[in-house]
Amino acid sequence: MRNEKFKTKRGLPDVIREFWTREGIGGTGIVAVSGGADSVALLRALDGVPSVVAHVNHGLRGAESDADEAFVRDLAVKLKLEFRSIRIAIPANENLESAARRLRYEWLAKLAYEVNASWIATGHTADDQAETVLHRIVRGAGLQGLRGIATAKFSRDPQRCDVLPRRTQPIVPHRFVEHRPPHHLARPGHGQVADRRFTRNRIRHELLPQFKEYNPEIVGVLGRLAEHSSEAFAFIEQEAKQLLPRAERPRAGAKLIFDKPTLEAATPFLVRELFRLVWQRESWPMDAMTAEHWQRVASFTAGDYPSGVKLSVVGRIVQVGRG
Repeated sequence: MRNEKFKTKRGLPDVIREFWTREGIGGTGIVAVSGGADSVALLRALDGVPSVVAHVNHGLRGAESDADEAFVRDLAVKLKLEFRSIRIAIPANENLESAARRLRYEWLAKLAYEVNASWIATGHTADDQAETVLHRIVRGAGLQGLRGIATAKFSRDPQRCDVLPRRTQPIVPHRFVEHRPPHHLARPGHGQVADRRFTRNRIRHELLPQFKEYNPEIVGVLGRLAEHSSEAFAFIEQEAKQLLPRAERPRAGAKLIFDKPTLEAATPFLVRELFRLVWQRESWPMDAMTAEHWQRVASFTAGDYPSGVKLSVVGRIVQVGRG
């Protein structure tokens, strides 16, 4: 939803409910609530919508993290909603920020399967979208990453918790949250001290404010970039999905077989997306795949790839598989 469609006289509940109706979202869902203003505003906006309140406590801030959990639990009780929480420690050998996000979404997907939820909602604003786009740019993202926080479907299969929704509500301007009394939205003190171990927080408190000095409308600009990237990527993804059955041949044991001439006739960016779809379908880890790796795959460069994937070329055939 484009930012210019919002009017200041419309409140957050109106915007959320319009999105709910337009997207045909129904049934019972899960609202992920951290205890901060954005997620609490979302929960209150969904008043009357059947939902389960979910909270993840990573214990990163000790007693403060426990206070957040208690606040969300009490809020759920007041709203007469079911509350679910879990405590998940972050592995010491993983990136703190990415691991926390991954573990949260994995648990939300499992919980959705457990309670038979048809949707998961996470509280994000236009500022969050801008921060996400900047974060992706800093990390060297391509078109897919520039979509920012994109609406997505999640798998109902508990064994495939990698396919998750990033949001099921519109990216709304932060003013819909900021104009409300703080004590109605968040636990007092929540998020007042930004943890600078997270790149995301440094972008929020350092980089984005600097961009606003150059262009006060940068949040909207980055939001439009995300929208345009999402539209372009959706087109490419659909074309790749149509190319895949034309190029793929019956498996040879554990190896996937592709017709090389069919792939060569397609544009390289479609071939790259085709192989991304294959990686997702086969549940091969993608985190370690760099832009260089994807380019090598799209060029049919034989050799070893992350997570034990191997590619080889035999005449008119491209073989890809693990083991």
